[in-house]
Amino acid sequence: MKYALIGCGRISTNHIKAAVNNGFQIVAVCDVDPTHMEDVLSKHGLETDASIARYTDYRRMLEEHPELELCSIATESGLHAQIALCCIDHGVHVIVEKPMAMSIADADEIIRRSESKGVKVSACHQNRFNIAVQQMRKALEEGRFGKISHGSIHVRWNRNRAYYDQAKWRGTWAQDGGALMNQCIHGIDLLRWMMGDDVEEVYGVTKQQFHDYLQCEDIGMAVVRFKNGAIGTIEGTTNVYPKNLEETLYLFGENGTVKLGGKSTNAIDVWDFADETDRDAEQKGFFEQTSNVYGNGHTSLFADMADAIRNDRKPYVDAVAGRNALETVLAIYQSSFDGKPVKLPLERCASTDFAGKFDRK
Repeated sequence: MKYALIGCGRISTNHIKAAVNNGFQIVAVCDVDPTHMEDVLSKHGLETDASIARYTDYRRMLEEHPELELCSIATESGLHAQIALCCIDHGVHVIVEKPMAMSIADADEIIRRSESKGVKVSACHQNRFNIAVQQMRKALEEGRFGKISHGSIHVRWNRNRAYYDQAKWRGTWAQDGGALMNQCIHGIDLLRWMMGDDVEEVYGVTKQQFHDYLQCEDIGMAVVRFKNGAIGTIEGTTNVYPKNLEETLYLFGENGTVKLGGKSTNAIDVWDFADETDRDAEQKGFFEQTSNVYGNGHTSLFADMADAIRNDRKPYVDAVAGRNALETVLAIYQSSFDGKPVKLPLERCASTDFAGKFDRK
């Protein structure tokens, strides 16, 4: 698989690692800052590899390498959509870091154009591949929970001034969004995926408690009504002192209760089912070791994407999944701004619609 990386910031090392682990041929890397390219390549012993081309312009890279099969995009969020659409227009399959776009219009255009051109797009919600998450999903698909009553996601993390000072685009409406869009969106994806995807209504509240040097929220909470009758709750924040505390996902059914915990839904804290089997004992107390909150899922997501390309099927986490997660966050923003519940689907909404929401007068 001939591969290129666009954007060599904080998360890019996970992308290069996933490409290496899958045996991809790394054709090129691209970043507006050449030092970022060398930094990420050096982390994987690739800094002296002259076969890897370096670019500061992704358009030029795509023009000069028509052999490219797959690009992953790990730039600031506000550029994801325009770069993805450029890749699609060049016939290159795409893995897009979260959020896939910053507006419903852009997300819809990615879906429309990729389908019309026969290009695969995967939204990089890699936590779906966590072992604990996969076990929950398997139990759900086997019907072990019975009717779902409710579920919840809690992303209780810390991001301090030093984190935001590393890149000026962080915490801005145009390029990033706040705690829900950046940190909590993986958990929101998991909750919506587990509980049936089809959302009827969202009621949310967001605030900026401690990060008054940002444009966006540092805490958001929401209640979600699903069309299947289940209820979900969301809590996402970067206000936890002094460091990341947890990312926990709960699912409550008439015949089962599961709580996934750890710092990034990488552990099974509770695993109780009415039809308990001998194998259930293996699940209780399970913990997947990870080096950071991003987990180990990038390698599996990249492997799935390569298989989807080779076998002409949809990726496990497709562009529609990316749109669903984005839509949920934007609906929470809209609800908080309007002070009332928001019906889904959203037809038009963008993060920039909320510019000035937390401005100090």
